[in-house]
Amino acid sequence: MDMAFKVVFLAHTPDAEPEKHNCVIETSKYKLFTVLVKDQNQAVEVCKKLVKEEGIHSILLCPGFTHRDVAEISEAVGEKVAVAVARGDGPGSRISMEVIKKEEMKMSAKRKRDKVKKAVKRKPKLSIKEKRKLRREK
Repeated sequence: MDMAFKVVFLAHTPDAEPEKHNCVIETSKYKLFTVLVKDQNQAVEVCKKLVKEEGIHSILLCPGFTHRDVAEISEAVGEKVAVAVARGDGPGSRISMEVIKKEEMKMSAKRKRDKVKKAVKRKPKLSIKEKRKLRREK
């Protein structure tokens, strides 16, 4: 019986929930797990779990992972698992960075709008006299 080569691809995104944002593509010879993670801690945990539970042979990381991140993951999963980073060429990297910057700007603007909405929704604090007056009116 042939064994499938098992790979996990990890990508960073600030709104990731690994248990929700994942998928598997499989043939008889290849099984590709794709998982989105919020940060390095999630990345390490996902890698350790998949190596243990699925017998992952290779981990492919998006370009957002630093050399230190790669080293930490490599150390966490052990010497029998390959760890690589998907790096692009100069023009490809610039295109990716432009999209990432636009998305970060959108997220920042959304956070500011949400903050303003929360501030507007807050009720002003009433003085003791105002509270007593409201109670009498009820």
